[in-house]
Amino acid sequence: MNKRKKVLIVGNSAKEYALVKKFKNYNCDIYVAPGNLALKELADCADIREDNVQELLEFVLENAVDLTIASSETAVKNDIAGVFQANGQLIFAPSAQSASFALSRSAGKRFLYKLRIPTPRFAIFDKSQLAVDYLKTAVMPQVIRADENSNSADRLVCNTFISAKTFVEDLFARDEKKVVLEDYVYGHEFTFYAVTDGYSVLPLAAVANYKFMEDGNGGILTSGIGCYTPDYKISKDLESAIMNAVIQKTLQSLEKKETPYLGILGADGVLLPDGEFVVLGFKPFLSDHDADAVLNLIDENLLTLFEACAVGSFADDYDTVAMSDYASVSCVLSSRVEGKIINGLELVESDISSFGIKKNKYMEYETVKGKNFVLTNTAKTLSRARRQLYEDIDIIEFDGKKYRGDICGQVENF
Repeated sequence: MNKRKKVLIVGNSAKEYALVKKFKNYNCDIYVAPGNLALKELADCADIREDNVQELLEFVLENAVDLTIASSETAVKNDIAGVFQANGQLIFAPSAQSASFALSRSAGKRFLYKLRIPTPRFAIFDKSQLAVDYLKTAVMPQVIRADENSNSADRLVCNTFISAKTFVEDLFARDEKKVVLEDYVYGHEFTFYAVTDGYSVLPLAAVANYKFMEDGNGGILTSGIGCYTPDYKISKDLESAIMNAVIQKTLQSLEKKETPYLGILGADGVLLPDGEFVVLGFKPFLSDHDADAVLNLIDENLLTLFEACAVGSFADDYDTVAMSDYASVSCVLSSRVEGKIINGLELVESDISSFGIKKNKYMEYETVKGKNFVLTNTAKTLSRARRQLYEDIDIIEFDGKKYRGDICGQVENF
């Protein structure tokens, strides 16, 4: 009889919620640190901060945890992988050094430039006046971002010099150390995900991204507000090109530097009107808005897959990652206000992954201000998944409900 394994998932957002739901299908006990009120309904939560790597290690040792999965960028940045590996603990996550190009926008841009991977024209500044001088002759629109993805207010697409200047000065006034400026490119945004042990790599999925808050790509630029997968605009030939020219080139460079990258790696790109693509940057794991969409299509046991990467048997055990022939469409539901009662969640059939909604003393779900949860529908076709998703969105009611109504809107027969 197989021993029941113990798994620790480090993080407290929607992607960790999606992971916990997936792992509940396996023969394992699940811990989450630090977790949140929503995650406590699904798993045992340890009140340990993501950046407290030493205490997380002690928890793993005391509880005989078999595998840790660090999906939290904060934990990766604090080198949880390096600390755990030095203490003989299995962990599915990249080291801080190997993931630096995915954690810092400026490092990612320099990395792309060094490897000659196509990326939009960019500039990096650590002083406000130098950035403003650059903007005087820059092509508009400009995408302006803080170096680290810390909150929803750290990025903006600026159409004029005045708006760009104001935002740059605001970022430096908030004590940002570096600001990245980039020419905005028009096209189809996507993320291509792969899984690797640092030496071998296999593709997972291409995901079409929606990052602007309003329909038709208007409003505020976010880290992600919806998606669909598979992305029918990314052909098999294009997938091969991205694997060869971006993912494998990246991993080979890291291996040569003796900092192999272990985990899930995402490459954010834009498919241009002429069929070419550019890469905007990297992700050190699945994003919150697309975790359910991708995980729902993986037909492998993730516990076995992630363990194989951690122990070094990935290349021997896997020549492909089995994927379902279904399709997923996701949408993030946000609230303009907090403390409003959410009705209808128990009636929907779509998957729900929470950013941290809570229950009041009457056991009713209440909103938080900003992103509340991701709703994901998986069906035989994209058009069916989209239709069922929006039917479920209509069922959910709360004051201040905000979402995009055009996700996967062009799909007819896919």
